[in-house]
Amino acid sequence: MLFFFSSTHTRASYEAGMAQLGGHAAFMESRTTQVSHGDTEKELGEIFGRYFDGIVIRHCDWGIGNKYINHVASASRSPVLNMQCDVYHPHQCLADIMTIIEKKSRDLRGKKIVVSWAYASSYLKPISVPQSLILQMPRFGLDVTLAHPPEFKLMSEIMQQAQEQATTFDTKFEVVDSMKEGFKDAEIVYAKSWGLLLTTNDPEEGKKIQNQYKDWITDSKKMALAHKDAIYMHPLPADRDVEVTSEVMDGPQSVVFDQAENRMHAQKAVMALTMR
Repeated sequence: MLFFFSSTHTRASYEAGMAQLGGHAAFMESRTTQVSHGDTEKELGEIFGRYFDGIVIRHCDWGIGNKYINHVASASRSPVLNMQCDVYHPHQCLADIMTIIEKKSRDLRGKKIVVSWAYASSYLKPISVPQSLILQMPRFGLDVTLAHPPEFKLMSEIMQQAQEQATTFDTKFEVVDSMKEGFKDAEIVYAKSWGLLLTTNDPEEGKKIQNQYKDWITDSKKMALAHKDAIYMHPLPADRDVEVTSEVMDGPQSVVFDQAENRMHAQKAVMALTMR
């Protein structure tokens, strides 16, 4: 059984996957439990680690999430899986590479993936997806281009690790500040919004900065700059016709729904390997 600390697509993919493995899942939300009345990470790990065979937590609050999950894990006798935090989104990344291999074969060396920022209505989206991608894709031989406006940078230690990964696996890693330049000749286009968490914590200032880049939308003109066989990826949910046009999202190059399904399969594999 699993203890959930999440919602929406993420929760559904774990619940469905657990059911397919023959198990049962229980969902608990912090606002309706003792978490909101004083239970610490220690209590959660100790107690739910005894009740359940696995704990799955999603905690994306900036500067808190990753530490929180690790503190629960240190107190739990059952495995604790990171559903998404402020730094990493590991299972999404597993689903992404699974999808890329399905669409592009196992031999990915020399192929380019662009991980691009895109405009969206909210400016506070986590930075964990692009950070996980730039860390992991070099391991599979992919050349990585990170494209974002100057204000939407990622954590400096993650950027350094991504460069080290590229060096270790003899791939390319570059950063550009143009969406069009990033898309050029890419075989995998992965464009989504993330917040300017390393630039400002002020909502008004953040929205003002973000609104300067409304043209950072994935549309057919930008996709035409990519490789003729390029695929479009997004972890969903996407802001339709803001972050990406419906023409692209529902078009023949889009693999977003296969990608969403693969989240469940990737998570099933991890649960099967870690839970006894």
